[in-house]
Amino acid sequence: MTVILCWSGMVVMSSLYVTIPLLSMFSDIFHITLTQAAVTGSVFSLGFAVGCLIYGAVSDKYGRKKVIVIGLVALALISLLLGTADQFLWIVALRAMQGAAAATFSPVALAYAVEMFPAEKRVTTIGFISTGFLVAGIAGQVISSLISLQFGWNAVFYVLAAVYIVTMVLVVCFLPKDGIHQTYAGIWAPFKQMGTVFTQKNLLLSYMIAFVLLMSFVSMYTLLGSYLSGPDFGLNNQDILYVRAIGVLGMLVSPYAGRLARRFGVRTVLRGGLGLAMVSLALLGVFSSLPLVIGMSLIFVAGIAIAVPSLISVVGESGGKSRGIAVSVYTFILFTGTSLGPIISINLMKLGSYLAAFCLLGLVLGIGFLAACLIRRGKAEEAAGVSGRS
Repeated sequence: MTVILCWSGMVVMSSLYVTIPLLSMFSDIFHITLTQAAVTGSVFSLGFAVGCLIYGAVSDKYGRKKVIVIGLVALALISLLLGTADQFLWIVALRAMQGAAAATFSPVALAYAVEMFPAEKRVTTIGFISTGFLVAGIAGQVISSLISLQFGWNAVFYVLAAVYIVTMVLVVCFLPKDGIHQTYAGIWAPFKQMGTVFTQKNLLLSYMIAFVLLMSFVSMYTLLGSYLSGPDFGLNNQDILYVRAIGVLGMLVSPYAGRLARRFGVRTVLRGGLGLAMVSLALLGVFSSLPLVIGMSLIFVAGIAIAVPSLISVVGESGGKSRGIAVSVYTFILFTGTSLGPIISINLMKLGSYLAAFCLLGLVLGIGFLAACLIRRGKAEEAAGVSGRS
């Protein structure tokens, strides 16, 4: 079950990142600017963000597994249609729909894991699902680059459609059916709790972090591709593909975030991850040595990989009885920020200096670091501290 959920998380979230290597291709084929091409990523994130607010409550009413299966079928059909699109406006519209369909997995799968796994295995399972989400950030780009270079951009979406059908079969055959949780009179009832989450300081600070977290991740890889292909390095698409693939190594620290949090406290780990990511991001434009640039990108990815599960833990703890809607709002804000990533990075390129672009992006992530420094110690962390002293 853990392997299937991790795999499903990776392939579903890969669809967010597959257009990053395709931006220049879209620009050439459809005779549009890079900023316009970047909209293909932004509308996906917006569709995903809105969907995450809705599908958790829908799965309460109709069942988690059923929502996941229907979402995978929808993803396969929309991806197939994307491969046949011959107008840019159709691609934009279908990407928004693809994002909305992809949102059927992330919040629903996390709720499914909490309910279906025993307490002693639950944290590990959620850690692996989160790792699948993170690895998608690299895997989606690498797979898209490989396929598009060999067979064209259309083939990327045909392959995705096939992968989603296979994943749907795995989910149907091997994930046990869950119960139906009719907690609410209607699917809109949880939104009545939304006002309470905005009255808690820790949640507001967490949402500030969420807004800049994946925004900086998407922006970094968009900028990095342009930086490495420019006059400073002159790498071709194949070489840039290898650099992106190496980033997976940075993701491998994510399953250890829980162990680090138990030892040092979740706030300390969150700050450490954000600090590493912020500094390495700002330094990316400083070095003219390719190994150092790759090293900084690895440290950046590792920092993000540590920060993401730590932030989820803070949001879940701070949410209290309103945990479900708190996590839904977190996901909405996270991917609203992500939707701005490609547009921000394209505009940063216009500065004419990659050093300035990476430094400014590091400052943006610094907002999240400052917010993390202001988060108060939670009850669970206080209890862990008392236990450790005793």
